[in-house]
Amino acid sequence: MIWMTQFDDLLEKLKAAGEPTRLRLLALLRGNDLSVGELVQVLGQSQPRLSHHLKNLSEAGLAERLPEGAFVFYRAVRAGPGLAFLDHLFSQISHDAPEFQADRDKLREVILARAASAEAYFSSIAETWDSVRALHFPNEAIEEALLELAGPGPYRRIVDFGTGTGRMLMLFAARAKEAEGIDFSHRMLTVARANLEQAGVRNSRVRFGDVTAAPFKDASADLVIVHQVLHYLDTPGDAIAEAARVLTPGGTLLVIDFAPHDLEFLRAEHGHRRLGVRHDALADWSRQAGLELGAPRSFDPPEPGAPGLTVNIWRATKPALSNARAA
Repeated sequence: MIWMTQFDDLLEKLKAAGEPTRLRLLALLRGNDLSVGELVQVLGQSQPRLSHHLKNLSEAGLAERLPEGAFVFYRAVRAGPGLAFLDHLFSQISHDAPEFQADRDKLREVILARAASAEAYFSSIAETWDSVRALHFPNEAIEEALLELAGPGPYRRIVDFGTGTGRMLMLFAARAKEAEGIDFSHRMLTVARANLEQAGVRNSRVRFGDVTAAPFKDASADLVIVHQVLHYLDTPGDAIAEAARVLTPGGTLLVIDFAPHDLEFLRAEHGHRRLGVRHDALADWSRQAGLELGAPRSFDPPEPGAPGLTVNIWRATKPALSNARAA
């Protein structure tokens, strides 16, 4: 009976993957979490048709459905028999197959258009970015908790992913020998430089950079901060992996972001890619990056009962080298 169940499961996966559009979908979803609308743009097929294919892949245990407000995102499974099946399947297919390459080219166009939209948003609000944040949560309480969770240091080097106005650099400057922030908005970086200069912070600097491909050497920072960044990203797991790469053994990662919510206007009007960050998702990204993640510390909206956002702070650590390995 068990053998028959395994047989039926394998047959279901083979049927689901053995169709041209579904195979192309799997290739795309192995690298990105994508909405149905984005997949429509890439593949040039109707939404009902693609939704049907995605349902088949989900039922076969090859794709995961991730509802977020009015949107639905999909991704290829990341663990278990489904992942083993996909790994073996795609090991038999050339990554450079013309069909896959054409889809990747189109996906790049979609992602570039999204990035341009996000950068336009950041640039339009650069001067008021901190005041916008203040509308959603109590900054003072968050910052006190961040300092407490980070510990007194001193830190040899701090890196701030998505530095924005440079607020985190100013907050932690006294605890670091040096600090550096990156951001992809040139106008935001201009604001950050002006803020650091005005605050008299001399040990911190900012530069243009992508948090999913950070311009830093391996094991070069003992504290990495990712503050209100993940909900803007197409692939948040890549940012966590980069943070882990940059961290020294024994180093600390602080992640600050919104808990899952249903304020859809933040996606439409403020460029949010995700309506909050789920703990299980962050735990998965951290585990894959070799980090040990603790439970979040949560802060409710400032006005009970009013529409607002809960903010979570997570602390993760990179395991220290054992004495044997260090030697």
